Amino acid sequence: MPTLRQAIRFYVEGFRAMTLGRTLWAIILVKLFVMFAVVRLLFFPDPLAGKSERERGRHVMRELTERERPAETDPQKLPSET
Repeated sequence: MPTLRQAIRFYVEGFRAMTLGRTLWAIILVKLFVMFAVVRLLFFPDPLAGKSERERGRHVMRELTERERPAETDPQKLPSET
């Protein structure tokens, strides 16, 4: 496939010739790392960390049985078919 090879060669040569672009890509990668790694650690803690197997089971059972169902999946709240 000559067009695929040409496209790959085009991008490889472009990245080799970059000076400012490499710095910008480094900034982009650092920002992505911060967004996905650091923010995940701060805002999405693991509620089961450090708990025993029994406590984990209780937590999962409580979440499955006591959590309120969303309106769109609750058959009593859906409009009846006519």
